Amino acid sequence: MKRVASSILVALVVVAALGSVVSLGFSQSEETNIDYSDESHWLSLPESIDKPVDVFYVYPTAWHKINQNEPDICRIDNITMLEGASRVFETQATAFETVGNIFAPYYRQADAAVCLSLSLEDQNAMLSGAPKQDLFDALDYYFENYNEGRPFILAGHSQGSNMLLFVLSEYMDSHPELYERMIAAYVIGYSVTDEYLSDNPHLRFAEGAGDTGVIISYNTEAPGIQADNPVLLENANVINPISWVRDETTAPASESMGSSIDGVYTEHFADATIDLERGVLVCSTADIEKFSSNNGLFPSGVYHSQDYPFYYYDIRANAELRAANFLGLSGLEASSDLSGDLQEAL
Repeated sequence: MKRVASSILVALVVVAALGSVVSLGFSQSEETNIDYSDESHWLSLPESIDKPVDVFYVYPTAWHKINQNEPDICRIDNITMLEGASRVFETQATAFETVGNIFAPYYRQADAAVCLSLSLEDQNAMLSGAPKQDLFDALDYYFENYNEGRPFILAGHSQGSNMLLFVLSEYMDSHPELYERMIAAYVIGYSVTDEYLSDNPHLRFAEGAGDTGVIISYNTEAPGIQADNPVLLENANVINPISWVRDETTAPASESMGSSIDGVYTEHFADATIDLERGVLVCSTADIEKFSSNNGLFPSGVYHSQDYPFYYYDIRANAELRAANFLGLSGLEASSDLSGDLQEAL
C-alpha cells in the first residue's frame, strides 16, 4: 500500500494563513475544488491492486483550531490534519488491510468543537460545504480512475462517518449502479437514526454478521453513562460488533476475536452489550480512567476513540465475511483464521 506521507507535503505549507470567506455563515479556507489527480491529496493509495475488493476510508476529526481567528474549516494542506489523519489511519483503516485495497482521500474538515456545538441543522450546513464537496470530488475521481468495477467497502469514524451519511443518502442515491457494488458501510462513531433510514429507503441497516449492502454502526460507552454524548442521537441503530446481533444479549470478551490496544493485539479484552434505550454499545471490561476520550468534547465513560481499537479484529473478520459473501465464496465461516481462509480463496 502506498501511503502519501504528510512529511512530503510539509514543503507545500509555506503560505501563511490566508483570509477567510463566509459560506453558509461558516468561515472556510480560500480554496475551491481540490484536484484529486494530485496524489498528495490522498492519505492512502495502494502500491498495487492485489485484492478484488476496495476500501474507501474517511478519517475522523484530525484537526482543531489553535486560535479563534482560524477558519472553522481547515485547508487541505493543514499539517495538523495531515499528521493526525496518518496516525488515526493506523488505528482504524488497517483493520481492513486483509480484505481490500485501501483508498483514503484527504478532505477539508470542520473543527469538531465548533461543529458539535451547533444545532443538527447547522452542523449539516457546515459539513455540506467544503467537506462534502471534497469527499464527493474524491469519490468521482476514485470511481473514474481507480476502482475499475470492483466491489467496495465504505469505512469511517466520527466526522468521517458523518460524512459517509452524505455519501450514502446523496451520492449513492444518485449513483445506484455504484451502490449495487457496495459490500457494506462501516459508519462507526456516529449515529444512524431511524429517521435517517426512513428518509432514505434505499438504505438498510445490518441485521447479522454476513448480510451485504448494509450499514454497520455503534458508539461505545461504559455502563450507566447519562451525560450527553455529542455523536449520539435519539433513535440510533446499533449492532453488536462481537456477536453481530441487535438485541441486548451480552457478547463476553472471551468471544471477541481481539482488540488492538496501543497497536498491540490483545485477546479477551472488550465485551459488548447493546443498550437499546440509550442506543449505544456498552463495554464493561475497560478502565474508564484509561480509555475515556477525555478531550473536552466527550464526557468520562465515552469510549469514542476506542470504537475501532476495542473491536479491531472483530471488524476485520466481519469485513472479510461480508466480502466473501458478496463475492459468492463458499465454505468460509467467521473464525479467527478467516483472514487466511479468505486470502487463500481469493
